Amino acid sequence: MDIYTQKSRWKLYLGIAGALIVLISLVYTTMLTNRLALEERNKVNIILKAQEEMAKEPGEDCIPCLSCMETNFYLDVIQSNKTIPMILVGSDGMIQDAVNMGTDDPASWEKQLKKMQESDLKPIQGLDFALYYSESNILKQLRFFPLIQLLLIAAFVAMGYVGFSNARRAEQNRVWVGMAKETAHQLGTPISAIMAWIEHLQLVLEEHTDTEDVLLELNKDVNRLQLVADRFSKIGSAPVLDTVNIYDELEECRSYMQKRASRRVNFHFPDPASSPALSVPLNPPLFDWVIENLLRNALDAMDGQGSISAEVTEDDRYVSILITDTGKGIPTSKFKTVFEPGFTTKKRGWGLGLSLTKRIIEDYHKGRIFVKWSEEGKGTTFCIQLPK
Repeated sequence: MDIYTQKSRWKLYLGIAGALIVLISLVYTTMLTNRLALEERNKVNIILKAQEEMAKEPGEDCIPCLSCMETNFYLDVIQSNKTIPMILVGSDGMIQDAVNMGTDDPASWEKQLKKMQESDLKPIQGLDFALYYSESNILKQLRFFPLIQLLLIAAFVAMGYVGFSNARRAEQNRVWVGMAKETAHQLGTPISAIMAWIEHLQLVLEEHTDTEDVLLELNKDVNRLQLVADRFSKIGSAPVLDTVNIYDELEECRSYMQKRASRRVNFHFPDPASSPALSVPLNPPLFDWVIENLLRNALDAMDGQGSISAEVTEDDRYVSILITDTGKGIPTSKFKTVFEPGFTTKKRGWGLGLSLTKRIIEDYHKGRIFVKWSEEGKGTTFCIQLPK
């Protein structure tokens, strides 16, 4: 199992854990709100009974002192409600009283009574009265608690993810820069020595014409090593962007890679001589690195047979370079993952080529690179967009 599959599974596990936390909280809160709603309804029922008892006329055998005590008790029960909005309606349908409505305006009571009658809460029916009510603010707020909790958890997770991602990205950048500069430093010494040996061989074998071609190719490869070292030395530094004809730069990359590719691979690149000059600000050594990485990956994907084509388009903002091959293709689910450090489908390799490519285009050239099209078994098209 590769690191990105594990990463995706960990995200899935964390998502499931978060969903379980929210679900448990929702179930528990729902249970509490249902119990509280039942308690409020029982309280409204008791208040209605107290209201009806107070409305009764005292009988002939009523003891005045005891009647006064009962009246005070019923009044205390009615006045104990400080949270539940209630409207008392008589048998004639007229509003007799209202409490906790937030206003003393009878017209407003009529509007709120209609809302109570349309709600799911059934009124408490008495002998002479009907008591309409709505849930208290505390109960309403408690019903929204799981949503608020979900938003808070999501905000916390998002902040933590952004913080850790930025810290990890900064650490990766330091590793990239340190590795690149150390690689350039380590390459410098053997390159200088090889150049000296080539110069020495040219003097010693000056009369051997059959070795001239060998020395010439060795010299080209050493120059290529110097270019590689120069590319690595530029990682982590702000590169100088020159105005370059994009067709000339693509042709240079094609010429170098085609000589090192199988003869069964056909290259179809625009001819600089027949294409109008199109100038783009870029750093040639780093941009060539990007194109060579794409071409090398294309060659690996085709197993030595197929075709590679390049196309250049432009609009008001960008110059787009399309590199298309007829290789194995990339699954849709891997379109973004291919640019992550360490991702590779090869048996050998570090999986750093496309990651470096993305950094060079986005960080140093302020452009974009993405998989525009790919189909397994048919090929892939990478798109590079460079700002004009």
